[in-house]
Order: sequence, then C-alpha cells, then structure tokens
Amino acid sequence: MKKIEAIIRKSKFDEVKNALQQIDVNFFTYWDVTGVGNEKHGKVYRGVAYSTSDIQRRMLSMVVSDDFTEAAVNILLETAYTGNVGDGKIFISPVEEVYRIRTRETGIKSLN
Repeated sequence: MKKIEAIIRKSKFDEVKNALQQIDVNFFTYWDVTGVGNEKHGKVYRGVAYSTSDIQRRMLSMVVSDDFTEAAVNILLETAYTGNVGDGKIFISPVEEVYRIRTRETGIKSLN
C-alpha cells in the first residue's frame, strides 16, 4: 500500500476530487494549507501588487493499493495541471499496515 499526499491549487480541487471518484478513490482526507514556494516575485493583479511567497493550497492525503498508485498519480498529474508555477507537488510513501477501527479489518480489505 502507498500513501499519496498531494498539494494542489484550491481552484483545481473540485476537478481533482471528481476525477479521483471516477476511478473509485472515494476516501481521502483534505485540508487547507499555506506554504512558501520557490517563486519570490510579487504579482500585480488589477493594479494591486501582492506577495506570492505565502501560497494558499489544498493538501490531499489518501492510501491506495500498490497496483492502484499509478492510476491515482496520473489523475492528479492530469487534473491538477495548469502549466504555471505553483501547480503543486505529489509525495508517495510506503504504508506498512492499515486498520479499520470499527470492524478491525486490516490491509487492503480495510480500505474498501
């Protein structure tokens, strides 16, 4: 099993969520995060300058089976993409075990 964590633009969240649900990734956690990116220049929008050093994003976290990792990552890469600086990052980590508290199931069975 793998844990996939993705930091994406808030504006792409609904698109990413719908795409993940279409490939049966129906359970994931998300929260709003703020980070500091590589871009150090300010932007001007409608004549008002603002800093881009503090970036508002959404972080998603999900655990999937090993053979489903590539499909989930491909969905994230396709749907979160804008081609601009700040599209986000994806992190993948191994997961040793998963337990469902209610039924005490373990492993892949506990994810469904």
